[in-house]
Amino acid sequence: MPDDDDIPMVQLLSPDGERVDHPDFRLEVSAEEVRSLYRDLVLVRRFDGEAAALQRQGELGLWTSSLGQEAAQVGSGRALLPGDHAFPTFREHGVAWCRGVDPVDLMGMFRGVNHGGWDPDEKNFHLYTIVIGAQTLHATGYAMGIGKDGADGAVIAYFGDGASSQGDVSESFTFASVFDAPVVFFCQNNQWAISEPTARQSRVPLHQRAAGFGFPGVRVDGNDVLACLAVTRWALDRARQGSGPVLIEAFTYRMGAHSTSDDPGRYRPPGEIEAWQRRDPVERVRAYLLRQGWADQAFLDAVREESDRLARHVRTSVREMPDPDPGLIFRHVYAGPHPLVDEERAAYETYAAGFAEGNGAAA
Repeated sequence: MPDDDDIPMVQLLSPDGERVDHPDFRLEVSAEEVRSLYRDLVLVRRFDGEAAALQRQGELGLWTSSLGQEAAQVGSGRALLPGDHAFPTFREHGVAWCRGVDPVDLMGMFRGVNHGGWDPDEKNFHLYTIVIGAQTLHATGYAMGIGKDGADGAVIAYFGDGASSQGDVSESFTFASVFDAPVVFFCQNNQWAISEPTARQSRVPLHQRAAGFGFPGVRVDGNDVLACLAVTRWALDRARQGSGPVLIEAFTYRMGAHSTSDDPGRYRPPGEIEAWQRRDPVERVRAYLLRQGWADQAFLDAVREESDRLARHVRTSVREMPDPDPGLIFRHVYAGPHPLVDEERAAYETYAAGFAEGNGAAA
C-alpha cells in the first residue's frame, strides 16, 4: 500500500494557514464566516476536553473524544441544510454542535441517565450509534425513503476507518448505489481503528473503494475545515439533485484515545502524534485569520472566554443531572403492555422495595 501522505487530497487551507486553490472545489468565504468556523472549532474542542476531564473525575462512565477531528466534523456539519439528516457514530460531537444539540445532552448517555438526550426529529441529528457501522444502513434506508417521497433533502452517514471493514458498510454502499439514494458517506479516517492501523482495514485508500460500487469517492484533508465544507457541500448538493451517493474520506487523526478506556501509548509509534500536531485543525484557521487581518487578539480572547463559559455550563449541568427512575428500563420496550415485561417489572419493584425497608429499619 502506498504512503497515504503521497495520495492527492482536496485542500484549501495549508497546515500553515495559507489559502490553496483547487480547480474542482472552489470556496468563497467571508471574514465573518471564517471567524464563525473558528469559534465552532474552539468551542467543540473545549467542551470535548471538559467531558474527558469529567470522566476522569468519575462524573461520566465513558467518553469518546473528537480531539483532532474537529475540522472534519464542523466543516461537514456546516455544509448541511436544515432539511438534511445526519446519522452519527458515537464521536460526532462537532456535528451535533452544528445541528444545535446542547453538549450537555450529549453527555447524558455517557453518564447513564438517558439513552440520548435530544429529539432526532427536531434536530435532524439522529441518536449516537454504538454498534460499529450500523448507522450507515439506517442512513441509507432513510435516504431511500426520501428518494421515494420525492423530498429535497439529503442524508449524511458518519463512520470511521475501522467501520469500513464491517459488512453493514458494504451493504449500505450496494443499496445506495443501486437505488441512487441521496446519501453522503463521510468516513473519518483517523488512522486507527482502536489499536489497528488503516493499512489493516484496506489495501487501497478508503475513498477508492467507492469505484467498486459505482459512485464517486473523494479524499479531503480532514484537518482543513474549509476543504471539508466545500467537498461536503458539493456531495450533498449532488445527492439532492438525484445523482446518487458519494464517499468522502476525511484524512485526519485521532489525537486522543479511542475512548477513555483506551491507552494509545501501547500501539502508536513514537513521533506520530507530534507530526500530526503540526497539522492541527484549530491552529491553521487561527493562523489564516491573523494572516488575513480578519481577527485580532480581542476576538481570540472573546472566543476563549466563551469557551470557558461553555465548559462551566457543561461541568455544572452534568453534576446536577438527576438520577433516572430505575423503573424506566421496563418502559417502552414494546409499543403496548407485555405480560413478561410486567412480570419482570413487578419482581424488580419488590426487590428494590426491600432495600428501602432495610434502610428504614436501620434508621
